[in-house]
Amino acid sequence: MYVNTRSSTECRHFCFAGVCCDETDQSPSQLKRPGDTFKLSCKISGFDMTDYFMHWIRQKPGKALEWIGGINSGSTNAPVYSDSLKGQFTLTEDVSTSTQFLEAKSLRSEDSAVYYCARKTH
Repeated sequence: MYVNTRSSTECRHFCFAGVCCDETDQSPSQLKRPGDTFKLSCKISGFDMTDYFMHWIRQKPGKALEWIGGINSGSTNAPVYSDSLKGQFTLTEDVSTSTQFLEAKSLRSEDSAVYYCARKTH
């Protein structure tokens, strides 16, 4: 059994509950085994990510979009996470390279999904 942690590289003009995904370059698809760790990256271009609250969203096959959490980019505030996913994922960023990261330490088969990074619209 493998866990597909594919991130979207086609993330233009995508919005979900006021969070839009555009002008990003995300890491390639990864196949992992349950229990493995993974870290996805999302390189931002076309806007200054520190002007936005950045989010990660996922979509399991045949399911609705699911919000994972968000980070107030460039601030010292701690990231916020979905109550149902708290403890499963860690959000970090590297402001110097305009890159957001999503890390999971112990994957489960039900974590197979397409993962999106996105910014909150004004």
